[in-house]
Amino acid sequence: MSRYRGPRFKKIRRLGVLPGLTSKKPTSKKPTEPKNPSRRPKKSQYRIRLEEKQKLRFHYGLTERQLLKYVHLAGKAKGSTGQVLLQLLEMRLDNILFRLGMASTIPGARQLVNHRHILVNGRIVDIPSYRCKPGDIITTRDEQKSRALIQNYLDSSSRNKKLPQHLTLHSSQYKGSVNQIIDRKRVGLKIKELRVVEYYSRQT
Repeated sequence: MSRYRGPRFKKIRRLGVLPGLTSKKPTSKKPTEPKNPSRRPKKSQYRIRLEEKQKLRFHYGLTERQLLKYVHLAGKAKGSTGQVLLQLLEMRLDNILFRLGMASTIPGARQLVNHRHILVNGRIVDIPSYRCKPGDIITTRDEQKSRALIQNYLDSSSRNKKLPQHLTLHSSQYKGSVNQIIDRKRVGLKIKELRVVEYYSRQT
Protein backbone atom coordinates (compact mmCIF):
# COMPACT_ATOMS: atom_id res chain seq x y z
CA MET A 1 0.00 0.00 0.00
CA SER A 2 1.47 3.37 -1.02
CA ARG A 3 1.91 6.41 1.20
CA TYR A 4 -1.29 8.42 1.72
CA ARG A 5 -1.61 11.57 -0.39
CA GLY A 6 -5.34 12.21 -0.11
CA PRO A 7 -7.37 14.77 1.89
CA ARG A 8 -5.79 15.26 5.29
CA PHE A 9 -8.82 16.74 7.05
CA LYS A 10 -10.76 13.59 6.23
CA LYS A 11 -8.32 11.53 8.29
CA ILE A 12 -8.33 14.00 11.17
CA ARG A 13 -12.13 13.95 11.41
CA ARG A 14 -12.10 10.18 11.53
CA LEU A 15 -9.05 9.51 13.72
CA GLY A 16 -8.58 12.69 15.76
CA VAL A 17 -5.67 15.15 15.92
CA LEU A 18 -2.63 14.05 13.88
CA PRO A 19 -0.02 16.83 14.30
CA GLY A 20 2.50 15.06 12.10
CA LEU A 21 0.10 14.91 9.16
CA THR A 22 -0.98 18.56 9.07
CA SER A 23 -0.54 21.69 11.18
CA LYS A 24 -3.99 22.95 10.21
CA LYS A 25 -7.19 22.24 12.06
CA PRO A 26 -10.45 21.33 10.36
CA THR A 27 -13.44 23.64 10.71
CA SER A 28 -15.50 22.48 13.63
CA LYS A 29 -18.80 20.95 12.69
CA LYS A 30 -21.53 20.39 15.23
CA PRO A 31 -22.03 16.64 15.51
CA THR A 32 -25.53 15.36 14.87
CA GLU A 33 -26.71 13.38 17.87
CA PRO A 34 -28.90 10.34 17.22
CA LYS A 35 -32.47 10.55 18.55
CA ASN A 36 -31.85 7.46 20.65
CA PRO A 37 -28.23 7.35 21.95
CA SER A 38 -28.67 3.73 23.08
CA ARG A 39 -28.98 2.71 19.44
CA ARG A 40 -25.61 4.19 18.52
CA PRO A 41 -23.56 1.38 16.95
CA LYS A 42 -20.83 0.11 19.23
CA LYS A 43 -17.32 -0.11 17.81
CA SER A 44 -15.98 -3.61 17.46
CA GLN A 45 -12.62 -4.52 18.99
CA TYR A 46 -11.25 -4.95 15.49
CA ARG A 47 -12.29 -1.42 14.53
CA ILE A 48 -10.76 0.04 17.70
CA ARG A 49 -7.43 -1.67 16.97
CA LEU A 50 -7.59 -0.68 13.30
CA GLU A 51 -8.18 2.99 14.11
CA GLU A 52 -5.20 3.07 16.51
CA LYS A 53 -3.03 1.47 13.84
CA GLN A 54 -4.22 3.97 11.22
CA LYS A 55 -3.61 6.84 13.63
CA LEU A 56 0.01 5.74 14.03
CA ARG A 57 0.48 5.21 10.32
CA PHE A 58 -0.92 8.55 9.16
CA HIS A 59 0.74 10.61 11.89
CA TYR A 60 4.21 9.31 11.00
CA GLY A 61 3.48 9.15 7.26
CA LEU A 62 4.29 5.47 6.79
CA THR A 63 3.22 2.87 4.30
CA GLU A 64 1.63 -0.31 5.60
CA ARG A 65 4.78 -2.26 4.79
CA GLN A 66 6.99 0.21 6.66
CA LEU A 67 4.82 0.11 9.78
CA LEU A 68 4.74 -3.69 9.73
CA LYS A 69 8.55 -3.72 9.52
CA TYR A 70 8.79 -1.49 12.60
CA VAL A 71 6.39 -3.76 14.50
CA HIS A 72 8.61 -6.76 13.73
CA LEU A 73 11.72 -4.86 14.84
CA ALA A 74 10.03 -3.81 18.07
CA GLY A 75 8.94 -7.38 18.74
CA LYS A 76 12.54 -8.60 18.58
CA ALA A 77 13.86 -5.91 20.93
CA LYS A 78 13.95 -6.06 24.73
CA GLY A 79 11.15 -4.36 26.59
CA SER A 80 7.52 -3.60 25.84
CA THR A 81 6.83 -4.03 22.11
CA GLY A 82 4.48 -1.05 22.01
CA GLN A 83 6.89 1.27 23.78
CA VAL A 84 9.84 0.20 21.61
CA LEU A 85 7.69 0.71 18.51
CA LEU A 86 6.96 4.31 19.49
CA GLN A 87 10.63 4.94 20.26
CA LEU A 88 11.69 3.61 16.85
CA LEU A 89 9.21 5.88 15.09
CA GLU A 90 10.04 8.92 17.20
CA MET A 91 13.77 8.57 16.48
CA ARG A 92 13.31 8.71 12.71
CA LEU A 93 15.10 11.72 11.19
CA ASP A 94 11.95 13.17 9.62
CA ASN A 95 10.14 13.04 12.96
CA ILE A 96 13.10 14.55 14.83
CA LEU A 97 13.09 17.52 12.42
CA PHE A 98 9.35 17.92 12.99
CA ARG A 99 9.70 17.78 16.78
CA LEU A 100 12.55 20.31 16.68
CA GLY A 101 10.31 22.71 14.76
CA MET A 102 12.48 22.65 11.65
CA ALA A 103 9.45 21.50 9.64
CA SER A 104 5.74 22.12 10.14
CA THR A 105 4.74 18.52 9.37
CA ILE A 106 6.45 15.16 8.96
CA PRO A 107 5.80 15.14 5.17
CA GLY A 108 7.47 18.58 5.07
CA ALA A 109 10.43 17.24 7.02
CA ARG A 110 10.67 14.28 4.66
CA GLN A 111 10.88 16.67 1.72
CA LEU A 112 13.74 18.59 3.36
CA VAL A 113 15.66 15.35 3.84
CA ASN A 114 14.96 14.06 0.32
CA HIS A 115 16.20 17.35 -1.17
CA ARG A 116 19.47 17.02 0.77
CA HIS A 117 19.04 20.09 2.98
CA ILE A 118 19.85 18.20 6.20
CA LEU A 119 23.13 17.02 7.72
CA VAL A 120 23.59 14.57 10.58
CA ASN A 121 26.96 14.84 12.34
CA GLY A 122 28.28 16.90 9.43
CA ARG A 123 27.23 14.51 6.66
CA ILE A 124 24.30 14.89 4.28
CA VAL A 125 21.58 12.34 4.98
CA ASP A 126 18.82 11.96 2.38
CA ILE A 127 16.98 9.04 3.98
CA PRO A 128 13.94 10.21 6.04
CA SER A 129 13.80 6.91 7.93
CA TYR A 130 17.40 7.31 9.18
CA ARG A 131 17.38 6.31 12.86
CA CYS A 132 18.87 9.04 15.03
CA LYS A 133 20.83 8.16 18.16
CA PRO A 134 21.67 10.03 21.37
CA GLY A 135 24.52 12.42 20.63
CA ASP A 136 23.56 13.06 17.01
CA ILE A 137 23.82 16.67 15.83
CA ILE A 138 21.33 17.73 13.16
CA THR A 139 22.04 20.84 11.11
CA THR A 140 21.14 22.41 7.77
CA ARG A 141 23.43 22.88 4.81
CA ASP A 142 25.39 26.13 4.91
CA GLU A 143 23.40 27.59 2.04
CA GLN A 144 20.99 30.50 1.94
CA LYS A 145 18.15 28.47 0.41
CA SER A 146 18.35 25.71 3.02
CA ARG A 147 18.50 28.14 5.94
CA ALA A 148 15.68 30.28 4.59
CA LEU A 149 13.40 27.22 4.44
CA ILE A 150 14.24 26.20 8.00
CA GLN A 151 13.91 29.76 9.33
CA ASN A 152 10.33 30.00 8.08
CA TYR A 153 9.43 26.85 9.97
CA LEU A 154 11.28 27.91 13.11
CA ASP A 155 9.52 31.28 13.17
CA SER A 156 6.08 29.67 13.04
CA SER A 157 6.81 26.74 15.38
CA SER A 158 8.39 28.82 18.15
CA ARG A 159 4.96 30.18 19.05
CA ASN A 160 3.12 26.87 18.96
CA LYS A 161 5.46 24.08 20.00
CA LYS A 162 7.02 23.01 23.25
CA LEU A 163 10.32 21.24 22.66
CA PRO A 164 10.44 17.69 24.14
CA GLN A 165 13.12 17.07 26.76
CA HIS A 166 15.09 14.55 24.70
CA LEU A 167 15.93 17.23 22.12
CA THR A 168 17.83 20.53 22.22
CA LEU A 169 17.46 23.28 19.62
CA HIS A 170 19.91 26.07 18.83
CA SER A 171 17.75 28.05 16.44
CA SER A 172 20.33 30.77 15.75
CA GLN A 173 22.73 28.08 14.50
CA TYR A 174 20.03 26.06 12.70
CA LYS A 175 21.12 23.12 14.81
CA GLY A 176 19.42 20.51 16.93
CA SER A 177 20.77 17.68 19.04
CA VAL A 178 19.41 14.38 20.31
CA ASN A 179 20.09 14.05 24.04
CA GLN A 180 18.58 10.64 24.76
CA ILE A 181 16.03 8.05 23.68
CA ILE A 182 12.56 9.55 24.05
CA ASP A 183 10.47 8.77 27.11
CA ARG A 184 7.04 7.27 26.40
CA LYS A 185 5.37 10.24 28.13
CA ARG A 186 6.96 12.67 25.64
CA VAL A 187 5.57 11.06 22.49
CA GLY A 188 3.76 13.71 20.47
CA LEU A 189 0.66 11.64 19.73
CA LYS A 190 -2.19 10.35 21.88
CA ILE A 191 -2.09 6.67 21.02
CA LYS A 192 -2.81 3.30 22.63
CA GLU A 193 0.15 1.45 21.20
CA LEU A 194 -0.91 -1.87 22.71
CA ARG A 195 -3.91 -1.86 20.36
CA VAL A 196 -1.53 -1.55 17.41
CA VAL A 197 0.50 -4.53 18.59
CA GLU A 198 -2.72 -6.51 19.10
CA TYR A 199 -3.87 -5.60 15.59
CA TYR A 200 -0.74 -7.03 13.97
CA SER A 201 -0.56 -10.06 16.26
CA ARG A 202 -3.98 -11.09 14.94
CA GLN A 203 -2.94 -10.59 11.33
CA THR A 204 -0.13 -13.16 11.47
